[in-house]
Amino acid sequence: MSIVKFESMLKTNAVYFFDLVEFEEIIIHYLDAGKHALAKKAVKLGLQQHPASVDLKLLQVEVYVIEDELDKASVLLKIIERLEPTNDEVFIQKGSISSKKGNHKQAIEFFKKALAYTDDKVDVWSLLGMEYLYLEDYNNARLTFIKCVAADFEDYAALYNVVYCFDMEKKHKQAIVYLDNYVNVNPYCEVAWHQLGRQYFILENYTEALKAFDYAVLIDESFIGGYLEKAKTLEALKRYKEAIDNYLITLELDDATAFVYVRVGECYQKLENFNKAISFYKKATHEDPLLDKAWALLADTYYQDDNYQKAAYFIAKALKIDEENTSYWKRYSEINLKLNFLDQALIGFEKCLALEDDDLLVYIGIIDVLSFLGDYNTAMKIIFKAQKKYHDSAEVQYRLAGLFCILNKEKYGLNHLVTALKIDYDYNIVLKELYPIVFESKKVQEILVDFKNNNF
Repeated sequence: MSIVKFESMLKTNAVYFFDLVEFEEIIIHYLDAGKHALAKKAVKLGLQQHPASVDLKLLQVEVYVIEDELDKASVLLKIIERLEPTNDEVFIQKGSISSKKGNHKQAIEFFKKALAYTDDKVDVWSLLGMEYLYLEDYNNARLTFIKCVAADFEDYAALYNVVYCFDMEKKHKQAIVYLDNYVNVNPYCEVAWHQLGRQYFILENYTEALKAFDYAVLIDESFIGGYLEKAKTLEALKRYKEAIDNYLITLELDDATAFVYVRVGECYQKLENFNKAISFYKKATHEDPLLDKAWALLADTYYQDDNYQKAAYFIAKALKIDEENTSYWKRYSEINLKLNFLDQALIGFEKCLALEDDDLLVYIGIIDVLSFLGDYNTAMKIIFKAQKKYHDSAEVQYRLAGLFCILNKEKYGLNHLVTALKIDYDYNIVLKELYPIVFESKKVQEILVDFKNNNF
């Protein structure tokens, strides 16, 4: 009734009297509803009718803080503090102002003072915990939010924050102990079971994780997050059909998402049901055409199914969205190698190097393509770069042996051949594949035979 009466007054420009409690209710209502302009009007009228009210003055401070008029808020707080030096709300607002200014340490001190004067410690603990989070002081934040949960076991926001702190501290075993104790007291809390499952999942204890997620969805059969995590856990256990079933439940409970379509597709791909995988990846691209991962997975599936033309089409789609993803460029090169488009394969591998991906596979790809193209001098320049990082790699040493011999530096080539054989004798087949003339030469054959007969 107070709200209706107040809004009627505003429409008619009449002036009605409201007692102090009514004004407080009106202002708090508008603040909670985000109607700050109406809250401001109510504060102004309230102070006209009750100019000595400290509570209204504190609400005026709150309005100032919302409007970012922090200096005005601070001045008014000094006046209120002189009137009521033990008013907890004064220190809460001082803390809020300090927090907005980025002075989180000072905010903590003000909130600690507020705790000394307040009967409602939970709200202050919550504010205090957030300040510790801003400072990345996860230990104190966690201890503070634990107090919130102890006071109200259904304060799920505080519970999430406790677990978040454990996560940031990488104290997953301690988190499990805490959550175990929590569910012993509050066993029908799906949020706690869900968080407990997450901790087990992080520690790769998938059996216990699955039990926790089972409890979460048993308590709340519409808990989408529980089904998603359960499905991910089943994937980790390689129970792909069951994982698919749980992903599909989320599609029944809520609108379709590209994320779920992708995960279902990946399960089918692992089951080598490529048609189903492709179907769900295409659904993902329809749902979110800018999801590069879905296009890339389509390329992977077609590549796996030896359909290189379609793989090339879809990897190009992924690269249009994210042209700095080196895994996509690697796949691009691999596809073009299968299609015998060596120049395009070379472009992909070189792009990886330009993006600072110096994985051995990238170096080997460039060297092999250049070797196929007969550009041995450029291949030698690249392999020298690879050797600096992968000195003990058989792949590098065999290629060094082949390139040196091809370039008529047989002595160096044979030395590298011996080094390569010591690392991995059986891998000498790569010499036969890449440099058959070198492999079939008399000296190389003699070294291979001698090495096999343990004469080296």
